[in-house]
Parts: sequence; structure tokens; C-alpha cells
Amino acid sequence: MYTVDALRVLTVAAAVGGGLMAGIFFAFSVFVMRALASLPAERGIAAMQALNRTILTPLFLLLFLGVGVLGAVLAVIGPPSCLVGGALYVLGVLVVTGARNVPWNNELDALAPNTAEAADYWAGYLRRWTAWNHVRTVASTGAAVAYVVT
Repeated sequence: MYTVDALRVLTVAAAVGGGLMAGIFFAFSVFVMRALASLPAERGIAAMQALNRTILTPLFLLLFLGVGVLGAVLAVIGPPSCLVGGALYVLGVLVVTGARNVPWNNELDALAPNTAEAADYWAGYLRRWTAWNHVRTVASTGAAVAYVVT
């Protein structure tokens, strides 16, 4: 008879959650931001503002923050690969998001899409936001891999 232990369940949940987050970040890095950049600035800005407002659902926040909580717990109770996974997710996803992507999202949200100021901000925003999103993509992918190899 097979028994399931708590460490295994938490590790699988962290791996799946990290993989889901990696997929979200990957989609933004590979095609969402490119699609928004291809639009006139006013439309791209308005679309990104809508995305930033729409993504903040309880389910998304549970996944986004829950993987971080699991990572922190696993870093303490799990094998060394769990420490790596937790560090990658907490530092490369949660810290990067809070220090980089969210502040830029807030600045973008404060702008009226049809202004010259917004258009000027948009070009730099696209470059900076996407570069740091690549970091989040790699970090969440690495975290998921670290949990899978545990």
C-alpha cells in the first residue's frame, strides 16, 4: 500500500504552482508584451492597465503567494533542492514583482492612456517590465524544476 507524506504533497503542490506561474510569466514574455507593443501606445497602455487590474483575483493571488509560502516552508523542512526552489521563487518572483513590476504597473495605471506623457513612459515600461518578467520566468521555472528533482 502506498502512503502519501506531507512533504511529498507540499513539494508536488509547489512544483505545479511554480510551473503554472512560469507559464503565466512565459506567456507575457513571449507574446503578450510583444502584442501590446505592436499596438498604438494608447491602445497598448489601456490593454496593459486592464490586464493589471484583471489579474488581481483571489485565485491568482492564492497561486502567486501560495507558491511563495510553500517555498518558504519547504526551504525549512525539505531537502536542499527545496531550499533552492524556495529561494528562486521568493527572490526571483515575489521580490522582483514587488520591487520592479508592480511599481511600474502602478505608475502606468496612474497615466491617462491618450497623453504624450503616457506614450513616453510606455516605451521604457515595455523594455524594463519585460526584462524583469524574463527574470520571473526563469526563476519560477527553476523553482519548479528544483521541486521536481527533489
